[in-house]
This record gives sequence, C-alpha cells and structure tokens, in this order.
Amino acid sequence: MEQLQDLLAQLRQFVAERDWQQFHDPKNLAMLLASEAGELLAEYRWVSNDQADAVSREGDRRARILSEVGDVGIALLLLCERIGADPVATMRAKLEVNRTRYPADLVRGKSDRPPLK
Repeated sequence: MEQLQDLLAQLRQFVAERDWQQFHDPKNLAMLLASEAGELLAEYRWVSNDQADAVSREGDRRARILSEVGDVGIALLLLCERIGADPVATMRAKLEVNRTRYPADLVRGKSDRPPLK
C-alpha cells in the first residue's frame, strides 16, 4: 500500500508541474482510460487466443504492451484520485460482488454468465 501511495504522490506532482489538473475532470479521465485500454487492445489485434501468451513475452511487442499497461494504470489511478475512490478498496468490493454473482461451483470452466437471480 505504501508503494501505491508513493506512486499517487508522484502522479499528483507530475500533473501539477504541467498544470494538467484543469483537464482532468472525471469524463476526460474516463475517456483517457478507455482510449489507453484501446491502445493496449490494439497490441493484440489479429493475435489468436492460443498465441496471446507468447506474443505477450516477445521483445518489442512486450515493451509496447507494458507501456500501454502503464498508461491504463496511470489513467485509472488519476480517475480514482479525482473522484475520491480508493482503487484497492474499490477493486476488493467488486471482487466480493463477483464472488456472489459468479459462484465457482456454477461457473468453473465456463465463459458465459450465469442467469441473474
């Protein structure tokens, strides 16, 4: 958790030094997150599912993928910071919702969603 707080402090300083807070409203940050996720997705375009792991380990491709993962993470953290959400607590809460919604005994090995109750 200390590493996350340090990273958030560095992000705050980076943004402040560039006077970018004015552009970081929730809508723009959500759009940034979506566009960065799209750039990550583009690295896997036309890659078959059975080759995705191997592609993720390839030299230049891996460097580009990790760069996009970094951008996605930064965008997510900036959005959480702006709206006052603790990213770790938010993900833990969602994991608990997903545990209830997707019980292991009903979804194990299946990619489709179980019917809503």
